[in-house]
Amino acid sequence: MKDTYVFDYINENEFKKLERSIKKYNMLAYKKLYFDYYPSLKEGKFLGKVIATNKENNTTTYELKLPTDAMFSKVHGSIRLYYIVYNTDKIVMLDKFEPFEILSEGHASELVTYKGVMVSKQHADKDMFKINLLNMIQK
Repeated sequence: MKDTYVFDYINENEFKKLERSIKKYNMLAYKKLYFDYYPSLKEGKFLGKVIATNKENNTTTYELKLPTDAMFSKVHGSIRLYYIVYNTDKIVMLDKFEPFEILSEGHASELVTYKGVMVSKQHADKDMFKINLLNMIQK
C-alpha cells in the first residue's frame, strides 16, 4: 500500500461547522474540496501556496483558494483553506477556512441572499451597498 497522509484537525468541531456552511452556500467549492482537493492531499500532492515553513518541526503551512463565485469573492473575499503538513508524521492538519465571519454566521443562522449573494445579518447594509456598487460598475 502506498504511503498516504492522514487528516487531523486543530479544532474539529469548528472546522466541520464551517465545512457544512460551505456545503450549504457554495456547493462548487464543497465538491472541489471533497472530490479533488482532499484526495490529492491524502496522496501527498499539496495544493495551494506555501505561506510558512518550520524546519525545526519539519512542517509546512499552505493556503488553498477554493473556487467561488466572482461576486461573492468581491463582497466577502475568496474562500481559503489553511492546512499544515507534518512531513515526518505524514499528517495533514486541517486548520481553518476564511472568510470566517460569514461562514460561521451562515452556520449559526439562515442567511438571506441579495441579488444572488449571501448577506451577513450583522453587516447587511454594508454588504448590499457593495453588491449594488459592483452591479453599477459592471453596467
